[in-house]
Amino acid sequence: TLRKPISQSSMADWASKNLNMHTQGIFRRRISISNMLSWNGGSIKKPMLITSNRTIKKEACEMFKLVQSYMGDRQTRMDRNHVALVTVTKCWSMQGLRDELYIQLIRQTTDNMCYRSLAWGWELMAISLAFFSPSPRFQSYLEGYIYRHLDSDENIAQRIKELVDLKNKKITKSRKKRKQNTEDEGLPISTYAKYCYRKLQKVAITGGKKGLRKPTVEEITHARNAIITPSLFGSSLEEIMLRQQDMYPGNKLPWVQTQLSQQVLALGGEQTEGIFRIPGDIDEVNALKLQVDQWRIPSSLSDPNIPASLLKLWYRELEEPVIPQQFYKECISNYENPDAAVAVVQLLPELNRLVLCYLIHFLQIFAQPSNVGRTKMDVNNLAMVMAPNCLRCQSDDPRVIFENTRKEMSFLRMLIVHLDTSFIKGLV
Repeated sequence: TLRKPISQSSMADWASKNLNMHTQGIFRRRISISNMLSWNGGSIKKPMLITSNRTIKKEACEMFKLVQSYMGDRQTRMDRNHVALVTVTKCWSMQGLRDELYIQLIRQTTDNMCYRSLAWGWELMAISLAFFSPSPRFQSYLEGYIYRHLDSDENIAQRIKELVDLKNKKITKSRKKRKQNTEDEGLPISTYAKYCYRKLQKVAITGGKKGLRKPTVEEITHARNAIITPSLFGSSLEEIMLRQQDMYPGNKLPWVQTQLSQQVLALGGEQTEGIFRIPGDIDEVNALKLQVDQWRIPSSLSDPNIPASLLKLWYRELEEPVIPQQFYKECISNYENPDAAVAVVQLLPELNRLVLCYLIHFLQIFAQPSNVGRTKMDVNNLAMVMAPNCLRCQSDDPRVIFENTRKEMSFLRMLIVHLDTSFIKGLV
């Protein structure tokens, strides 16, 4: 469900307080906010947003040229993948540039007369959201902008036609016209907007790409492809099963879940101290995530903490948790009652029930005394690290969150100890 973001008037108020107003002409007249936030074919001499940081001031102007290059509005010798990589890496490395990039993209996708350029601007926004979030103060503004484009395809086509007609009246035949293109090229803008809206909600919580390794061309390509082909991470269980229908039509469980679980065991995870508690190297986890999203498990893995960390991430990033939100209250109400806890599992939708039972069966292997001696991860520890990946408290009250965390752990502990998962053996 999409929540309605800030109003148009609030967005205008935010812009008036935060935009670094530009000037033009020999009298240096200030450009209006509407012109500041409309497509510009020239360069800019100072950032769009107010800043005192000299490095940001310089980099912002160079980044505007990169945005124009990616959108096809400025000639460049670099291919678009490389332009995106340079742009994203700048912002990923320099936090102060992130809001500047998003406001530049808002500008260049407003009153843009070339549909292809417009689509590529939205594409760059979608790619950027895979790597970093805007600042909390800018998030509501960006959210409001994206929200207004969720069902705007007819309005956009009409607006482009109006702008083109207006420009054709003003421009003389002798002057060179910018190439016009009002026909759809590629995806509808609403497709980009819907993807960006969902991605913004997630990246605002997760914080984007982590680790020390800079973005790569492979990650750029992956982020672009995810617009059309949803990732195995961050999607719903139903979407994931639909995606794997062609490759694994007989599977009852998500391929990503079973493969990563089997990798943890194949690498001796049940004999590894601190498994699920000690995180794997974040850059290695990111690399494995890329491979898994292409339905590949590399043979070079040696550390069980890598697939274990990615498996936790997969559960945590599911669009809806394994135990859907409507069952949350029932779970925390029965955190001390084994029979009632097991009964909740039987009420879950069939796919969720199978996925949860597979997870519990997997954790029951680690809870065996012979393995606990090596891993130092008893049933309490296992429940502590996995409960937040299965249940999500919706409250903002720290006291409620603290109290419910204890109940969530206890509920999962009940399942690990008491749930019969013998039927899951051999199921894929």
